[in-house]
Amino acid sequence: MLLALLSAFALSQAYRTVTAIMATGLQADFALSPASLGAFAGLFGLSFGVTQFFMGIGMDLYGLRRTVLSAFPLAIAGAALSAWAPGYGWLMWGQLLIGVGCAPAFLACTVFIARHFPASRFAFLSGVGMGVGGLGLLLTGTPLAWLVQRSGWRSGFMLLAVLSALAWLLIWRCVHEPALAGPAPARERWGTAVRRFGALFMLPHTLGILLLGMVGYASFLALRGLWIAPMLIDRYAFTLVESGNMAVAMSLVSLFSPAFFGRLDPGPARRRAWIANFSLLVAALYLGLGLVHHATLNLVLVMCIAVLSGYSVLQYSDVRSSYPPDLTGRALSVFTMAMFLGVGLVQWLTGWVADWAQGQGREPYSAVMATIATLLALGSVAFRWLPVSPLLQQAGGPGKESA
Repeated sequence: MLLALLSAFALSQAYRTVTAIMATGLQADFALSPASLGAFAGLFGLSFGVTQFFMGIGMDLYGLRRTVLSAFPLAIAGAALSAWAPGYGWLMWGQLLIGVGCAPAFLACTVFIARHFPASRFAFLSGVGMGVGGLGLLLTGTPLAWLVQRSGWRSGFMLLAVLSALAWLLIWRCVHEPALAGPAPARERWGTAVRRFGALFMLPHTLGILLLGMVGYASFLALRGLWIAPMLIDRYAFTLVESGNMAVAMSLVSLFSPAFFGRLDPGPARRRAWIANFSLLVAALYLGLGLVHHATLNLVLVMCIAVLSGYSVLQYSDVRSSYPPDLTGRALSVFTMAMFLGVGLVQWLTGWVADWAQGQGREPYSAVMATIATLLALGSVAFRWLPVSPLLQQAGGPGKESA
């Protein structure tokens, strides 16, 4: 059942990274500026993130299966609309539908793991899930680049629409969520559920979690899902397929790095320090990627970023440990919402920065990577110094001063 749910997550990963491969075709057909391209890429994350709130409530009230099966057809429709789109506006509508349709994909997997597996295995299984879902990233590397180079970007969306329909059928056939142990809890009303979600934002330790959550995964997606191909093509005259090969290499590494970090999870006493320090290290790598203009060194830095991207699975473990069990699903939903709102905002912001840099006669990718590095550094500082959950303090985790 988990593998069936992960099939939708894999397609979600593919949708959120198609822009890197389709960028040159979209710019040629619709005369898109870097800012418009960033807005297109970011709309998936924004629509995905905003609707996490409602998907989390839906899963609490109606279950994982019904929520995913109800939402995912929108992704199929959005991919079909994008393949047909006669103009940029229609393309944006398609992206909006895809983001909403994919919104429950990964949240369903994490909630399923949290509900039906021991807490001690959560980090590792979440890492494995992120790795399996990362198969969608492989699709938007060399295979999609080859297809787009020969048949155009519309064929890429057509392929994704067909694969999404197959994933929906697999979930419909295979997923029947096991009953939770003990008597079934009384079903909440929507108003009560909304108020309980809102209460999470009033807890002091939520802010630091969300601020880093908004930039951690978003930094990797901005590179892998938007800028990797344009940067390699413009800086070093790579072909689209050669850029796709590099995207595949990043994706292969990202399949295994979350499980690796999940296995290394140091536990609540040291986990937050690990998260903050890895965020700063990745920020330094992005800064180097922006400043160093050497093809081999750039490829090495990109691969290092891909290896370290797996530390984000530790953030899910931190969220799970920071809230009581009855709020776990909602807390994971709020964190996922922040994470993908961050994806949308970072992709939009970096598109604007690239446009501004070009207008100033500067190399856009240096400005983009410096912006990502700055956001990661600020998020890490906020995570380290803002309040920590009382549950972590009771368990022997670091306090505000030593996080």
